[in-house]
Amino acid sequence: MENSRRSTRNSTWPKHPPFDDFEYSSQFDSQLEFFPLWRFPAKLAGGLSIVVFIYTLLRDIIHPYLTESKNVSYKIPILVMNKVLPVVAIILLASVYLPGILAAIFQLYFGTKYRRFPQWLACWMLVRKQLGLLSFFYAVLHAFFSLCYPMRRSYRYKLLNWAYQQVKQNKEDAWIEDDVWRMEIYVSLGILGLAILAILAVTSVPSISNSLNWREFQCIQSKMGYGALFLCTLHALVYAWRKWVELKYFVWYTPPTFIIAVFLPIIVLLCKTVFLFPCLARRLGRIRQGWEWKSRYNMESNLKDAMDDQATAERLTSMAEDH
Repeated sequence: MENSRRSTRNSTWPKHPPFDDFEYSSQFDSQLEFFPLWRFPAKLAGGLSIVVFIYTLLRDIIHPYLTESKNVSYKIPILVMNKVLPVVAIILLASVYLPGILAAIFQLYFGTKYRRFPQWLACWMLVRKQLGLLSFFYAVLHAFFSLCYPMRRSYRYKLLNWAYQQVKQNKEDAWIEDDVWRMEIYVSLGILGLAILAILAVTSVPSISNSLNWREFQCIQSKMGYGALFLCTLHALVYAWRKWVELKYFVWYTPPTFIIAVFLPIIVLLCKTVFLFPCLARRLGRIRQGWEWKSRYNMESNLKDAMDDQATAERLTSMAEDH
């Protein structure tokens, strides 16, 4: 009786398959989707990782080997990987807020919020949470890899070589003011950006997000999210410092990875800054509150209504003539 009552209860809840003695019924395999919202973000993150890895491998490993016959393949596990991780992390973070920019442009162009977004944009907006969590994951890995720098044996050997070169050149002080300020600033910006990303990741947990009202959730995910993107972009720009104009970093006439990394975030931040102008911010706010601007959307809807009315009139006229 207990087993029959249990099976009856389970049959009324198809989304919750039965677990009897920790055994999962295989008949529900075809009914359950396997991470449907994670497919596109995972493919995007994986594709970006492969492309950036190959790009960095060509510049940092293959180029020295072909031009100077130097084998520096020991850099692949830590140094090369640590160049891939921040690039993918900041691009994924920018891709979280890029669909919002595109949606604002769409609404301003048509002057209404009732027109449906294109299918690709609607699907993109549905996976922003997953993109943000993957960005946080890559950023945490980047922090861990960076902390491992002093533990590497190659770093210790290089430190001994630098000390020997300093003694050989009879230098008492190797202090370089620009390098000191550069590292202090970009490390500080990176820590602040990672801390805000951690807050965003925690508030994405359903139990936390459900305890927040809409205004609080929007403040954290939108305002603090753009703040994290701004700090991470500054982190990359300060890391670059003066490398933007030094030709030795343009290997095979290709730009360094930090230039590729900040391209999309700068575009997103500039577009967000433009939308903060009062003339656009007020109009966009009114549109999202339900106001409709006399735009192409209204023209198209009015034209469609007029065509429908004309077709109806012609049909009624023909029916009257028949009678």
